[in-house]
Amino acid sequence: MRNHKPDINKCRGVTRRSFLKTAAAAAPLVVLPHVAFGLSKLNIAVVGAGGRGSEDLQQLDDENIVALCDVDQERAAGSFKKYPKAKRYTDFRVMLEKEKGIEAVVVATPDHTHAVAAMAAIKHGKHVYCEKPLTRTVREARLLSEAARDAKVATQMGNQGMAFEGNRLINEWIWAGAIGPVREVHAWSDRPTHDGKLFWAQGVDRPADTPPVPQTLDWDLWLGPAPYRPYHPAYVPFAWRGWWDFGSGGLGDMGIHNLAPVWSALKLGAPVAVESSSTLVNQETLPLASLVHYEFPAREDMPPVRLHWYEGGLIPPRPAELEPDRELNREDGLLFVGDSGTILVEGWGGESPRLIPESRMKEFVRPPKTLPRSIGHWAEWAAACKGGEPGRSSFDFAGPLTEAVLLGTVSIRTGKRLTWDSQNMTTGDAQVDGYLHYPYRDGWSL
Repeated sequence: MRNHKPDINKCRGVTRRSFLKTAAAAAPLVVLPHVAFGLSKLNIAVVGAGGRGSEDLQQLDDENIVALCDVDQERAAGSFKKYPKAKRYTDFRVMLEKEKGIEAVVVATPDHTHAVAAMAAIKHGKHVYCEKPLTRTVREARLLSEAARDAKVATQMGNQGMAFEGNRLINEWIWAGAIGPVREVHAWSDRPTHDGKLFWAQGVDRPADTPPVPQTLDWDLWLGPAPYRPYHPAYVPFAWRGWWDFGSGGLGDMGIHNLAPVWSALKLGAPVAVESSSTLVNQETLPLASLVHYEFPAREDMPPVRLHWYEGGLIPPRPAELEPDRELNREDGLLFVGDSGTILVEGWGGESPRLIPESRMKEFVRPPKTLPRSIGHWAEWAAACKGGEPGRSSFDFAGPLTEAVLLGTVSIRTGKRLTWDSQNMTTGDAQVDGYLHYPYRDGWSL
């Protein structure tokens, strides 16, 4: 996430349902005593309490923080200090077995442990907030979203831009026909660079040296389901994003943010084809720069659309409507190309949409605001946990988005054009399908 933070309003005084619903017959109860008796605060546990988890804790500070889990005691020290009454754990599986009063779980670990932690929470009947991307593999995304739906738990993925005003404006403008039918979209991010510097390593091989594991880090638990490899600071605490075994590069990081408004506005589901090109691909890390093309069929009253993703400093061709003295934002952006106009979004997550050129924007008569406005990204989830409406980035939305994003990384890794059969979850190529998931290490499962 960029340094920009949306204005988040906390959720207070949420109306309760007059009765409790149970999950499907095979699933455990999903509503626990605090919610059942109408008390106002959730009992929340955080898996990955250091790093990104500390930001989630800040945004959920009005709730009861009852348990904190992190494999790195030094990185989580600030959260432990801030919430001294919260029980401390290094293994989320142990925490979920022992802490019966937990009602909701935040998963803020590296990508490769998102699915196993979130699924464990769902199987224990907990509501789940999971950072983006929802999972590290395509198969995990499908199974996790299905499990959450079956268990009837409240979910939210951590792509805060879904709460932005600009996100809703994009939807309303396109649905009102402001630029006519949209047949092409361009989306980009400078990741893995940031402010002209490499944010994390990509295009590199595995380090050969094996320094000792820090005493405060449980390396085996950090690896979780991923294949074993010796500890190295090239992976932790943040550089894991560029490694195939742990992350999904710029597409999994900022692609989730920047493509979310495309999915919502254009009502996208699964692509029918994905192809890509990139700098050098190796078996350890994602390439430094990539270009991914998605093809989507017609939906409802919308025509087929081609979506182009650029990362690592690549940006789309300059739109003809852009003023001569104006440049595209090289960090993050979106271009919706319609039959009768273009919407430019300069920034991440769908913030600040504009019709171009500026003269067109000045003449634009904005359509009515038809979508409900957000009470705040984290507050949406808290309200849903207490019986309110689902969050705008619930797993029903986040699962298909994550699947498509990760298909892009599969295309990058294999160098192949993928024809995607979403219903059967296959490309028709056994070698490519091997990258839709991987065998977990012993002791780990969904």
